[in-house]
Amino acid sequence: MTTIPHQPGLDALATPDNNQAFDWKNCWYPIAFVQDLPKEYPYRFSLYDEPLVLFTNQDGKLGCLTDRCSHRAARLSDGQIINGKIECLYHGWQFGTDGQCLHIPQLPEDAKIPANACVKSFPIVERQGIVWMWAGEEKPAEELIPTIPALDQPGLFCTDYIRDLPYDQTYFIENIIDPAHVFISHNGILGKRENAQPLEIEVIESSIQGIRSRWRGIRQPNQPWIVIDFIAPNLIIYKFGNQEKGRFGGTVLYSLPLSKERCRIFLRNYGNMFPWQMKLMPKWLDHILVRNLILEGDLQVVVEQKRQLQRLGKSLKEVYLPIKTSDTLVIEYRKWLDRFGKGLPFYQGYSSAKNFHPDELPANSLTLDRLSQHTQICSSCNQAYQVTQLVKQISLGGAIALAALAILTDNSWVSPMAVASALFAAALAFAAQKLKTKFERAYTRH
Repeated sequence: MTTIPHQPGLDALATPDNNQAFDWKNCWYPIAFVQDLPKEYPYRFSLYDEPLVLFTNQDGKLGCLTDRCSHRAARLSDGQIINGKIECLYHGWQFGTDGQCLHIPQLPEDAKIPANACVKSFPIVERQGIVWMWAGEEKPAEELIPTIPALDQPGLFCTDYIRDLPYDQTYFIENIIDPAHVFISHNGILGKRENAQPLEIEVIESSIQGIRSRWRGIRQPNQPWIVIDFIAPNLIIYKFGNQEKGRFGGTVLYSLPLSKERCRIFLRNYGNMFPWQMKLMPKWLDHILVRNLILEGDLQVVVEQKRQLQRLGKSLKEVYLPIKTSDTLVIEYRKWLDRFGKGLPFYQGYSSAKNFHPDELPANSLTLDRLSQHTQICSSCNQAYQVTQLVKQISLGGAIALAALAILTDNSWVSPMAVASALFAAALAFAAQKLKTKFERAYTRH
C-alpha cells in the first residue's frame, strides 16, 4: 500500500471515542483572504449565526468584535471607522479593537465610561494570507491554525477564490469530498461524463480530529491515488502531483459556517506546475472563466437536495442509497458527525441531526446570485466590476454625444468621423455590458 504522508492537524489521530464531542469553539476559523479585507469600512460576517464584525485600527491592527453595540444592540458593522475606532451608526459610541468603549458622545466630558460598555472581542491572527479568528474562551494556540506547509515552499503559485453558498457547511463538505459527482455535475468544465466510473475509496484514519482518505479510478489498473483529508472543523485538502519529477500541487478548501443556511468558502489552488498563462491572468478573469463555473455547476443541485431532505424530515440513513464505489467517504463524514458533532450548534449526521427541523424549510429564494455571493466580497472582481460599470457609462454617454455632434455637423468632414467614433463608443458600451453580466449572473446547467 502506498504510504500516505501525514497532514497538519491529523498527526495525532486517535482511536475514535463515541463519547467525545468536537469542541467547535476552541479552534481557528478563516474569516477572509487578506487581499479581500476592506481597510476603510467594517467587514461583517457570522459564526454559527452569531453576528461578528472585523475592522482595522489606525496602526493596521485587526479587531474582531461581537456585532452588537452594548448601548441599544444596533449592528456595529452598519457604522464607520473613525480614527481607528468602530463607531455605532445609532448614537456614535466608539470601540477599539479590544472591545473597550472609548467614546460616548452623550456623556459629560468629566464622566467615566461604564465598565460594562465594552463589547466582547476575539483573538485575530494572519497566516498564509488568511485572517483567522479564535472563537473559544481558552488561550488561543496559534500552532493549531491549519496552515499548509507546502505553501511556504519556493517557486509556489497560488490562486484564491471566495464564495458564499446558500447552504450550511456540512453540505459543502459532503459535496467537496464526493469525487464521483465531478464527472457528471461538472461535465465539460472539470470532468467528462465518459470518465464516470467506479472508484476505489479508502478511509485511512478517522478520529475526532478529522478523516484521512484517498481515492482513484479503477477503469485502468494502477491509477495514482488522490489524497483527500478532512481536518475538523473547516478544512479539506486535495493533494496531487509527481514527487519523482518534483511537481506538486493541491487544492485547499476552508469553510466558515455562517448559519444553517449559509457558509463562506475560501478556495486556494497551489502548486509549482501552473503554466505562465495562468500566472499572468488577472484574478477576476480566472474567476469568471473557471472558478465561478465550477462552484456554480452543482450549487442549485445541493440547494434542492437539502430542501428535499428538510421537507422529508428523515435521517440521511433513511433517504440515501449509498454504494461502496462512490459514496464511502461521504457516508464516513456524516457518521463522523454522528460520533463527534453533538457539541456543534447544528449538524446533519447520517443517522442523527441537531437543530434541523422541517418547519424551518426556507422559501424558494435566489440561490444563483453571483453578484452578492462572490463579486461584492472579492476585491479583484469587485474592482473590475466597478471599472466595467464606469466604462459602460462613459462609453454610452460618449456615443450619445458623438451622435449628436454628427447630426449638428452634417455635410461637414467632422460628421463621418463623429459617426465612426459614436459607433466605436457604442460597441465599447455593449462589450462592457456583456462583461458586467459576467459579474452578476451565474452559470446554470442545462
